[in-house]
Amino acid sequence: MSSILKVNTIQDTDGNNIINENANTITIGASGDTITIPSGATLANNGTATGFASIEWQAVKTSNFTASAAQGIFADTSSGGWTLTLPAGSSGATVEVVDYAGTFGTNNLTIATNGSEKIEGSTDNKILATNRQGIQLVYADSTQGWLVPVARFDNPFFVAPYDISFLVVAGGAGAGIDLCGGGGAGGFRTSTQSSVAGGSEIVVAVGDGGSGGTSNSTRENTSGSDSSVTAVAITNITSAGGGAGGVYSYPSASPRAGLDGGSGGGGGGQDSAGGPGGSGNTPATTPSQGNNGANGTSGSPYAGGGGGGANASGSGANGGNGSASTITGSSVTYAGGGGGTGYGVDGTGGTGGGGTGPHSGSTGGSGTANLGGGGGAAGTSPGTGGSGGKGVVIISVPTANYSANTTGSPTVTTSGSNTIMTFNGDGSYTT
Repeated sequence: MSSILKVNTIQDTDGNNIINENANTITIGASGDTITIPSGATLANNGTATGFASIEWQAVKTSNFTASAAQGIFADTSSGGWTLTLPAGSSGATVEVVDYAGTFGTNNLTIATNGSEKIEGSTDNKILATNRQGIQLVYADSTQGWLVPVARFDNPFFVAPYDISFLVVAGGAGAGIDLCGGGGAGGFRTSTQSSVAGGSEIVVAVGDGGSGGTSNSTRENTSGSDSSVTAVAITNITSAGGGAGGVYSYPSASPRAGLDGGSGGGGGGQDSAGGPGGSGNTPATTPSQGNNGANGTSGSPYAGGGGGGANASGSGANGGNGSASTITGSSVTYAGGGGGTGYGVDGTGGTGGGGTGPHSGSTGGSGTANLGGGGGAAGTSPGTGGSGGKGVVIISVPTANYSANTTGSPTVTTSGSNTIMTFNGDGSYTT
């Protein structure tokens, strides 16, 4: 049997209200009381909750200020930048900040921690430098410190510009079989760019090597693909794929010509008229990204020309040598041309991953992967020409500025004061 108690007020023995109803308003407790929800109990809200704000907004601040937990700060930097110091961290503590006057972009607000505590895993101060910016900071633990679950803008903290070095090597080209020219190396370009803005996404594309062919009458072998780095904040860099080697091709002369590219493919050999080598540094860059392939020869013995390399043109059946870079901290040579082949003639691959062209072998040497070397021609038919080596993109930044914000799983190493990211495939880095 249910019971109903009808009263307007429930009081304790001292006459203090515990529950009071006045019209449609019910008041629990009195001023100064503490109402405790016991452990294991749940306070469910099926209506509208008001007056439960966890942030107490302060009067506008215009100079250095130390916040307390659960405070909101209207930060006015119109008269100059200043520092907001966060309170000692405790799990779940929250501080919110908003640009009161829309002047963070002109006069930055610095966010400092209490002592040696962290913001986003770092003890470095952070800077707010975007007008009308607002963020919420919540303390997690001693490992990560204060984190930012809510911000008006992506990447809320300002990152000072810094210098970045690039090496961009395109994919090397493939070669054919039997008296064919070697594949040209992928284009080789370097650049150091100053004051790249923080928060910039640099998109990386790494070119594939061209395929080797199985014919000496039609060009089945292919050129390499371009590699590039692109971003709004940098001068974009594109290195062109290496040009495919020419083939023997009797009687049509057109396929004998090596193709143009970062470095040109070697021309195909032929008993009456060898094909011309392809032009390197195509499209033209300054400094040059590559060199020409060698012409194919006629007469006896005749042979395909070597593919061009980053540092030298093809010479006879030999591939041109590549160029060295120390961006990783060690000297590594990239973008060697592939060797051609002919009657009794072996073409050597250029230093920097160029494949060999063995006159008695049924398989041409492939260009070395991630060096961008050109493929070497095979000497006999049936056979398969060497494929070109895939390219590579390497980015070097000061370790003090390295953001660790990458995609594509680059290999990350350090050398001296720099952090180096080696991309063997597509990806990105955000400064």
